[in-house]
Amino acid sequence: MGVNGVTKKDSVGNVVIIGSGPAGLTAAIYTARADLSPIVVEGEPSSTSDQPGGQLMLTTEIENYPGFPAGIMGPELMEAFKSQAVRFGAKIHPGKVTRVDISKQPFKIWVGNDNTASDTPDLLCKALIIASGARSLMLGLENESRLLGHGVSTCATCDGYFFRDLPIAVVGGGDSALEEALFLSKFAESVTIIHRRDQLRASKIMQDRVFSHPKIRVNWNSVIVDILGEEKVTGVKLRDTKTDEEYELKISGLFIAIGHVPNTDLFKNQLDTDEAGYIITDNSSKTSVAGVFACGDVQDHVYRQAITAAGSGCMAGIDTERWLENLTLGIKQS
Repeated sequence: MGVNGVTKKDSVGNVVIIGSGPAGLTAAIYTARADLSPIVVEGEPSSTSDQPGGQLMLTTEIENYPGFPAGIMGPELMEAFKSQAVRFGAKIHPGKVTRVDISKQPFKIWVGNDNTASDTPDLLCKALIIASGARSLMLGLENESRLLGHGVSTCATCDGYFFRDLPIAVVGGGDSALEEALFLSKFAESVTIIHRRDQLRASKIMQDRVFSHPKIRVNWNSVIVDILGEEKVTGVKLRDTKTDEEYELKISGLFIAIGHVPNTDLFKNQLDTDEAGYIITDNSSKTSVAGVFACGDVQDHVYRQAITAAGSGCMAGIDTERWLENLTLGIKQS
């Protein structure tokens, strides 16, 4: 038997879902309700988005998810997602996917590092839903993970409201960082963009908007060497890259906007991806391989919200159900 008696290693399941964030668990709800007995490989505890529950497990209060007017804690929301999926028959498979083979059916999935070189996969399936998410690039500072959700954030849309009338900073120099700064200026007392060089990488129109904004200023040639605060962010320690002088900047929130990386290493040379590594899907959730579907942040580099991830998980669940139905009927499909 497989882990927790989920499946025999030589049996072929209908659908395996990689990832247990909003996208993966929504796909699980829909495929479970379609009586497809999905298996969700939930990931393993870590500081990145491929852990059980995804990025919302690293989030404190969520106020922009519909249906929760008083807000809800990220881990609590994901536990509700999981319970709902299990209620309808989804099976949760602990561990992290370390290898996949989607060159032919049935698709093969290896879980854990112990048997990566083995010819015998842990799971076999007719259809695969990829919901492995994306991870934010981080600064790598000691206090960064400790204060994540306590003043350190990677999503202005998610957390900007909590910093109304407070001084905050954004790290980065591309369009995404400037977009974050402009959005945050609606709430913050002031926004400081911290950039390690003496010019930004962002488009000229974005730079013009930032330079003309009364609430936004840029700290040039600056790198963060420490994030200050015990229970919440109170400031950052900066180093001037030209003089090596260190100084402190008092802020209540730090937004890191130096980029995202999709968790698609497993599918390199197996699926079509864009230049940034995001899985390419058509107007549905179909990928370049028949029977393989993708949803959530692993294929969305624009919105990156829990609600859009859940919506695309719904699409993947429905697409998978229809694909398997046609497969049973012997209907040719791409």
